[in-house]
Amino acid sequence: MNYPNFTTEHKSLMRKYLTKDVFEELKDKKTLNNFTLENAINSGVQNPDSGIGAYVGDQESYTVFASLFDKIIEDYHGFTKDDTHKSNLNVDDLDAPLNDDLDKYIVSTRIRVGRNLDNMPLGTSISIKQRAEVESIVSNALSSLEDDLKGTYYSLDGMSEEISSSLIKDHFLFKAGDRFLETAGLNRDWPKSRGIYHNDNKTFLVWINEEDELRIISMQNGGDIKTVFARLIKAVKELEKKMSFSYSEHLGYITSCPTNLGTAMRASVHIKLPNLSNDMDRFQEIANKYFLQIRGIDGEHSKSVGGVFDISNKRRLGVTEVQCVQDMYDGVIALIEVEKSL
Repeated sequence: MNYPNFTTEHKSLMRKYLTKDVFEELKDKKTLNNFTLENAINSGVQNPDSGIGAYVGDQESYTVFASLFDKIIEDYHGFTKDDTHKSNLNVDDLDAPLNDDLDKYIVSTRIRVGRNLDNMPLGTSISIKQRAEVESIVSNALSSLEDDLKGTYYSLDGMSEEISSSLIKDHFLFKAGDRFLETAGLNRDWPKSRGIYHNDNKTFLVWINEEDELRIISMQNGGDIKTVFARLIKAVKELEKKMSFSYSEHLGYITSCPTNLGTAMRASVHIKLPNLSNDMDRFQEIANKYFLQIRGIDGEHSKSVGGVFDISNKRRLGVTEVQCVQDMYDGVIALIEVEKSL
């Protein structure tokens, strides 16, 4: 393997920190799952417009290729190799009372976390047999859920047109990943051993073997953020009784993309802010104060429709789950106050 032929178009954090010295140090190393530096950087090499440009194949990758990933993580999260991540899944620590304004302005609330099974390679390097094993372990655990979490699992492989249409209508169905995930190795053997679980109320959803082995999602219409968070934590704790998730005292929950490390949480609302949308500088100023990210309603790089925006927490590593949701709640309250004044 030779040093990549980077161009002026390559602007990712991987490009920034993969010096020739770092490359020489790491180029012949590999993890116990045979994940190499070439595997780690391929997405960023093939896609010059990548923001991060590097994925890992397993928990060990963060140690074996530390001289690259430590720098990427510090740049993105402001989190150094000497820091320790702290988790807090105590719902009672969240101060997020529901009020009329929240239900008036917030269209829907959605909080998700990523999880990967302990002692299993991540989606970038997992074998077809191991991926099937993940699907079996997770779908069996989901089938044991009760009460408001009880539901049905649907495998993507061989899914009927009727079920597919129903899941698309509910915005539940996920597709093969984009070119960034494709070149990271996350779309291999699609759609085998991928699937979707949702509860009967359609307020709890789990994607199996998408970017992470589990994407656990709690959601509902309106602005009752604490209820959505409580349902998510209840589900996570129930699933933890059935399986062990990959976790590091240093980096928190392990994910294939370094941006999701720590809490692996994205707490978001779709919110109507038509007046603020005419003053994006002020909008961004409030978002920055509360560590929030502004997106259009169809995700990253999309536009707002009808003055509705997707607002979510930006910090994930070095802050607790409660703090992620608190950031989002406090920021949304502030945004609504300004929207009302306009």
